[in-house]
Amino acid sequence: MSRRIVVAIDGPGGAGKSTVARGLAGRLGFLYIDTGAMYRAVALWARRQGIGWDNVQALEEMAKAADIALESNPPKVTLNGEDVTAAIREPEISQGASKVSAVGGVRRALVEKQREMARSFSVVMEGRDIGTVVFPGAEVKIFLDAEPDVRARRRVKELGEKTPPPPPEERVLAELEERDRRDRGRTESPLLQAPDAVYLDSSGLTVDQVEEAILRLIRERTSNGKELQR
Repeated sequence: MSRRIVVAIDGPGGAGKSTVARGLAGRLGFLYIDTGAMYRAVALWARRQGIGWDNVQALEEMAKAADIALESNPPKVTLNGEDVTAAIREPEISQGASKVSAVGGVRRALVEKQREMARSFSVVMEGRDIGTVVFPGAEVKIFLDAEPDVRARRRVKELGEKTPPPPPEERVLAELEERDRRDRGRTESPLLQAPDAVYLDSSGLTVDQVEEAILRLIRERTSNGKELQR
């Protein structure tokens, strides 16, 4: 496919964005841009260099200088030539990524890197400001949501598979709600549904059903039905 397509998926934590975006990218042969992984990579580099996650100026410079590469199949994240796919998933780095992502200069630096990726590949990208800030002209925009208790149960299941036993659902729910407040209330690139984004509640849907709904939309918007079939 010569035309570059951008599929932007926004929404709160636990809505299923990463799972769905990875699945769609695989089915379409697009590059999956894991924005969270990019912020985690900056957080990891800062920690290794002894730079605090509240050092705004240093974090911005690191984000500009970071050489971050993403691969979809299999998923791989490279930072300055090193495979950090596993290292960025440590719980401490996850907490740091949330703080790093709130720094305006870091966001602006990584947005430029994300746009550069989309100049070379058709992409599926998920995050919290993709359709509003990163790719406001994206052909397909989805705001993927789910009820808070559903999102909490999904996150507990995910965490339990990685490092059993899982944390209590009540704690996970409280953390998700706090993250929602922080994401929606921040000055720089808050979590918002783009006016032209399609709202999709995944609460009662399977991953396959969500993917199929988005694939139908992609086919409608791009008129590439045959190319986008499995």
